[in-house]
Amino acid sequence: MQIVLLGTAAGGGSPQWNCNCTVCAAVRKKKPGTQPRTESSVAISADGHNWFLLNASPDIRTQFAHFPPLHPPRGVKRGSKVQGVLVTNADLDHTLGLLLLREGGEKIPVHASSAVREVLENDSAIGRVLKSFCGVKWIKPPRRLAPLLRADGSPSGLLYQAIDLKGGPPRFSPPQRSEHTGHSVGYRIIDERTGGRLLFLPDVAATHSGLGERLSECDVLLFDGTFWSENEMSARGVGQLAAARMGHWPISGPQGSLSLLARLSVRHKVYIHINNTNPILRETTPEHRAVNRAGLTVGRDGMRFEI
Repeated sequence: MQIVLLGTAAGGGSPQWNCNCTVCAAVRKKKPGTQPRTESSVAISADGHNWFLLNASPDIRTQFAHFPPLHPPRGVKRGSKVQGVLVTNADLDHTLGLLLLREGGEKIPVHASSAVREVLENDSAIGRVLKSFCGVKWIKPPRRLAPLLRADGSPSGLLYQAIDLKGGPPRFSPPQRSEHTGHSVGYRIIDERTGGRLLFLPDVAATHSGLGERLSECDVLLFDGTFWSENEMSARGVGQLAAARMGHWPISGPQGSLSLLARLSVRHKVYIHINNTNPILRETTPEHRAVNRAGLTVGRDGMRFEI
């Protein structure tokens, strides 16, 4: 399985267009140990030709341009190598890219839980907008391993399953949506030929027994690295919402994700979906060094793995 990190930042990217926090200012000035990042999205493939997207970033056009394997196939006037999009929730930074795929002539296969589909069709109206263009083929992801099929229904060489996570609907949804489950999922994906295992978890509000048991059952773990600390936004002077309130488990502290992930025997442990305020985005900071000492990697746009 080929795994490519197309984008590794949380909503707004890094630097965010209107942010002058310490990290954004450093990235904008191109200080040593910094680099710009687009909003989070991942591409995976079993054969290097047919690709699936894990979330659809608002920066998807730029990401495609920088990754030639996602360019249109040779010999056709128009075409796409994207066989489907697996979305983890209905947040805008994970789904706005679907609108940028509207020029396709065929329906977009979108793998989404029932709760996420309802939000996309009714609250954000992304589903209804796409219906006026190419349309959407909705696919409910299985809770047990099953073949991940290409757009034409043929095998892709990958198996997948959705993993339920704690998390509510996006803030633009009506209050009654919070009564439903399935607003946030992760994905476990296995290469049928090599046995390579990927665990994709960009939105983790908190750990729980079912999740903890799965974390070591992979070769590549792409994990929620949104915030370094619980009150990061207020400490940086750019917002008031705490990490938990935004559905993200902070990295630092005795109960933080780094403490748990450092103990896992996983070949590649990578933080993705990193907010522009997070100091791990600067390689010269103690926070970045702490992540590396714990055996984890701070994800970068363009990073690749093969398992």
